[in-house]
Amino acid sequence: MSSVYLILLAFALCSIWISVRTSEDIPVVLAGLSGLACFIWSFAYVHWSIQILVVFCLYRLYKLYLPEETL
Repeated sequence: MSSVYLILLAFALCSIWISVRTSEDIPVVLAGLSGLACFIWSFAYVHWSIQILVVFCLYRLYKLYLPEETL
C-alpha cells in the first residue's frame, strides 16, 4: 500500500513541477490538474494518522496566513 502512495505522490510532484516550468496555457492546466488529482488520490491511500497530520498542518498554515481584521 505504501508503494502506491509513493508512486502517486511522485507523479503529483512531477506534474506540478512540469506545470511550473512550462509557459503554454493548456499544458500548464493539464499538468496542474493531473498533479492535484494524483495528490488527492494519494491522500486517500495513506494511513489515517498521516491524513490527520496533513489536515492539521493545512489548518495551521491557513491560520498562519489568515489576515488580521482591521478596524
